[in-house]
Amino acid sequence: MTPLSGLTSAEAASRLARDGANLLPQKPPVPLWRRIASQLRDPLIIVLLIAAVLTITTGDWADAAVIMLVIVVNTTVGVVQEIRADRAITALAQLASPETRVVRDGHQQQIPSSDVVVGDLLILAEGDVVPADAEVNESAALLVDESALTGESVPVDKPAGKPVSSGTVVVRGRGRAEVTATGAASASGRIATLMVKRARLTPLQRRLVGVGRLLAGVAVLLSAVVLALGLVRGQPVELMVITAISLVVAAVPESLPAVVTLSLALGARRMAARSALVRKLPAVETLGSVTALATDKTGTLTEGRMVARHLWTPQAEATISGTGYAPDGGITGDAGAFEALLTAAVLCNDARLSPPQDAHGEWAALGDPTEAALLAAAAKAGLDRRDVQNGFPRLAELPFDSDRKRMTTVHELPGGAVRLICKGAPEALLHHPVITDDTDLLARAAAQADRYAQAGYRVLAVASTDLDAVPATLHESDLSLLGLIAILDPPRPAAATAVADCKRAGIRPILITGDHPGTARAIATELGIIAGGDRVVDCREPAALDQGQAGVYARATPEQKLDIIQSLQAQGGVLAMTGDGVNDGPALRRADIGVAMGRRGTEVARQAADLVLADDNLDTVVAAVEEGRRVYANIRRFLVYGLSGGAAEIAVMLLGPFVGLPLPLLPAQILWINLLTHGLPGVALGGEPTVPGAMADPPRPPSQSILGADLWQRVIRIAVVLTAVTLGVAVWAAATGRPWQSMAFFALGATQLGVALGSRTRPGSMANPMLLLAVAGAFVLQLAALYVPPLRQLLGTQPLTAGDLLIVTALSVLGYAAARLDRILHPSRPHESPAVPSR
Repeated sequence: MTPLSGLTSAEAASRLARDGANLLPQKPPVPLWRRIASQLRDPLIIVLLIAAVLTITTGDWADAAVIMLVIVVNTTVGVVQEIRADRAITALAQLASPETRVVRDGHQQQIPSSDVVVGDLLILAEGDVVPADAEVNESAALLVDESALTGESVPVDKPAGKPVSSGTVVVRGRGRAEVTATGAASASGRIATLMVKRARLTPLQRRLVGVGRLLAGVAVLLSAVVLALGLVRGQPVELMVITAISLVVAAVPESLPAVVTLSLALGARRMAARSALVRKLPAVETLGSVTALATDKTGTLTEGRMVARHLWTPQAEATISGTGYAPDGGITGDAGAFEALLTAAVLCNDARLSPPQDAHGEWAALGDPTEAALLAAAAKAGLDRRDVQNGFPRLAELPFDSDRKRMTTVHELPGGAVRLICKGAPEALLHHPVITDDTDLLARAAAQADRYAQAGYRVLAVASTDLDAVPATLHESDLSLLGLIAILDPPRPAAATAVADCKRAGIRPILITGDHPGTARAIATELGIIAGGDRVVDCREPAALDQGQAGVYARATPEQKLDIIQSLQAQGGVLAMTGDGVNDGPALRRADIGVAMGRRGTEVARQAADLVLADDNLDTVVAAVEEGRRVYANIRRFLVYGLSGGAAEIAVMLLGPFVGLPLPLLPAQILWINLLTHGLPGVALGGEPTVPGAMADPPRPPSQSILGADLWQRVIRIAVVLTAVTLGVAVWAAATGRPWQSMAFFALGATQLGVALGSRTRPGSMANPMLLLAVAGAFVLQLAALYVPPLRQLLGTQPLTAGDLLIVTALSVLGYAAARLDRILHPSRPHESPAVPSR
């Protein structure tokens, strides 16, 4: 390796094989026995185990066999769902893995941080997370935040020869560093080995734990009533105890936590397929209730492919043709009149232009898109970046930062003197003492910059001065204006549609940018964020943030972005915030949903975010919100289905004795129905597609309970129908001398499966075929319980005649009708719109 060329690819591969991936110590996988033990510790499973022991002790082998079957199946389903969720989450982590820039084979490359090896030459720039321990061998005002490692809040200067540690953040400047330790051998790795990170429940899961306890309490109370009624009627104590236990288990959807985890993980996988990479699982559920979307401009609302369109100097003005970063096009008029301006723009520049990789490729920007546009403009004037930068070597620099809004570099001139060049926002340069030109010239330049900005351009001012030697301290003062460059970043074609979709979904779009108010207004008006006469807040004005709400905030500093977010959150609602820079990190963490740009975003922004947009498109956020609403709606769909069936089972057992049915269902029959209905059909409901028109509804209130928006009422209405059908069939069968208990057993199970079919978002279509297969399989097993001798003996059922079976099957259609009619007669609130039948 040489200091300039880095490792060769062969050396890097050899060291990666020797030392392993650059990953922090991972939590060891949970062994299968521990997963099984975790499932068996569930309170409801413990109750079933007690019931199994009781039935075995008394010699009730049939009930004992059914109870053990339920325990085995529930545990198996729980373990399988847990493994599937873990695998989905692991795959997501791999999709969103960080990347870093290194020099290999003499060229800069972007590689996964996990592939960094000892000896790699890192390229560090503002916003990068240092991927491994390294020693700095080249530094340009390199400043590193080590608070994550040391707790020290003040960033540390890192000149050449100083070490940098894995996990620290470059907050300013740039540099190169040679890797000295990776993975577990790095500073972060040594600390990580001392830590064990415990999995935490998502907010939704925590709410559902409370719901589960409430349901369990109600079920226990009602089951105790059933027990008491049975004992009063003279039923055997053992039979009634097992019956009460079975009711408790059947009434509570014990698979709900696993269903929720799996739904969230699979929802995140679907988001990944739509270019939205979820880094934190709770973001999936939170996305469904986003009420406001705060976004920056460059690269999100706009293409992020900057093009210099106008040049202005005190003596001349010109227009530049061409598109993208290709050096194709030209400059109107005398290009030589703008040579000094464009030469300075090339020198005060850290970007690179990458030529097409194949015949169909395009020129690409490496580095800041604005600086890349300056290089493209200079190339159109015949200036080659390498020739210019080699002719005027850089000696010192003050990197750009968002507070100064300018960048300064110092270059050696052929005669031994030096030239200081400064570029930045017009308001940061066009005043004394930064520029010492006469007041009239500064006023002309400011007026021209304002005209460009009002037309939607981003404007840079460039100034310079010649000095005898590099000063000990760089002062951005006493400069002479070279000119202005107006850069256009056209709106993305899909941005206006995304903004309209947000508004239609009840999500308020807000533009927060560091750009000029005129530029911000032009873009926001064109995209429909604001109307022509709406107010734009200029954050430079005194008390600008105390003037009430607005749709556009211009010239916002990172601190002001944070203040704006906190103000919006204080008004209620759920806020999503997009960002890409190192200074966006605090705002992304503070927002309810932080959204980072995957292509042009810094590693700091990506690590701080909950969601990473792989394509940098705003419409991807809208797609992610739609997926979040789908996940939440499907969890509520499962609750309606599971709770209505459990409520019906308790109601049948409570009311049966009052209509002449001493014990409507045996314990084994209750558990069998629970096994069939809460098993695969319940899990398959989580795969239902998005409700048609879901994005036309307003977001759900953040404080709304998972059982809110009429869900409780729907559960009760459907349970009443299930109870009426079951008791009606049983009473009629008993009066006519038919096997009434078996008919009640089949009716209750079949009507619940009808509810599952009636809960589909697109009935009559082949959407979510897994639900159709699960219901068909459960129905076949319900039939087997009546006609397969071993199952009949276990469950205490009797076979039905063809006529009786046809009658009960026909009546079970009422479960489907109840679910469908309830949605029509009682239209749901947001995210639960009545399904649209397929055509």
